[in-house]
Amino acid sequence: MKAGWREQVLTVIAEIPPGRVTTYGRIAAMAEGATPRLVARALRELPEGHGLPWFRIITASRKLADHPGAAQQRQRLAAEGVLLDARGRAPAERMWP
Repeated sequence: MKAGWREQVLTVIAEIPPGRVTTYGRIAAMAEGATPRLVARALRELPEGHGLPWFRIITASRKLADHPGAAQQRQRLAAEGVLLDARGRAPAERMWP
């Protein structure tokens, strides 16, 4: 694994614009040496008060991952205009990039 994958992942996350979402896989594809699981790991290891828009990252099926912060994630996305449909999926037109 190439050194620096974590920094690349965090840089990509910082670039996700408000009102848009992306997947663990898309982030991994933009960070050399990363995988979707490593993206998830980087998110779990973020320090308290980091300020990155972690809530803009969703699964490949455009749903929220099952994690303790999912309710907060749903609220923060809704505040940015990303409303999940009846099946819990984010609108395709909100995908980034």
